[in-house]
Amino acid sequence: MNHQTPEYQAKEYLFDLNNTANENGFKAEENWKVSLATAAQKAVIEKNYYPVIATKVLPEVLPGLFRIVKATLSQGLDNFESSMDAGTLAKSELYYVVAFNPNRLRR
Repeated sequence: MNHQTPEYQAKEYLFDLNNTANENGFKAEENWKVSLATAAQKAVIEKNYYPVIATKVLPEVLPGLFRIVKATLSQGLDNFESSMDAGTLAKSELYYVVAFNPNRLRR
């Protein structure tokens, strides 16, 4: 099995999101906010929120993985997200998929 496919990596990422939500007692109305981030943006999110699930992904795999995760979580794509490709992500230095709950600030 190829572990570098967007489908496989999305399945693993969604599994991690579900486990973390269960372990941290997420209520039914609590949701993850999923976004793309640079290393610096990821560090800021990790400093301000808990829990955070972040993974670094190859630019060739990232667009597919991100779209699958957003679709599975019933979250829409903005204009940039729907038109992104590996080249634009590499230029923007967006290498991470980061999920956090904006209502769960780190104390």
